[in-house]
Amino acid sequence: MKNMTEQVSPLRHWPTMAAIAVAGVIAYGLTGGEEIAPILTASALIYLGAAALRRPTAAWPLFLISGVVIGATRALVPAVDPTWPMLGLAAVLAVYGLLTGSGGLSRPLLAMAGFGLVAVVTLAIGGDAGAYLVAAGMLGHAAWDVHHHRTGKVVVRSLAEFCFVLDTLIAVALVVLTVWP
Repeated sequence: MKNMTEQVSPLRHWPTMAAIAVAGVIAYGLTGGEEIAPILTASALIYLGAAALRRPTAAWPLFLISGVVIGATRALVPAVDPTWPMLGLAAVLAVYGLLTGSGGLSRPLLAMAGFGLVAVVTLAIGGDAGAYLVAAGMLGHAAWDVHHHRTGKVVVRSLAEFCFVLDTLIAVALVVLTVWP
């Protein structure tokens, strides 16, 4: 049993602190739901990729790769929404996982299809309806994160904790921005 005077290190929840910082950066320049569509796609892609590669520890590198793809697409090909390259990368990972016989791929594949569809519909409808839709998608993904954090499956728990906080804060920021522009 721990000594009652023993303090818990704040580094224990570093994923939460990191997510708050990242959410602040994203929310600072946020103007609409279309900007969040690639982030929702990336959230699902990370789980799909970790399942396809059969390595929960691949989640953090996949997070970084997703960020690079989103940033590079916005910088180098501004006419293309980053959601599309993210969906292409997801397709490559899905094919790899299916060809290598990765077990446990069905749920991440279904999640990718569902969250990817929400992202694509958000791009198609735009406006307030798109913002609310992608915010709902982010909250849905936050629930997915909580489940995986509790079970310790597919991705490392630190990534699930990070994504739960990030997804929730982005959804709240987007709704607030849409209600009070």
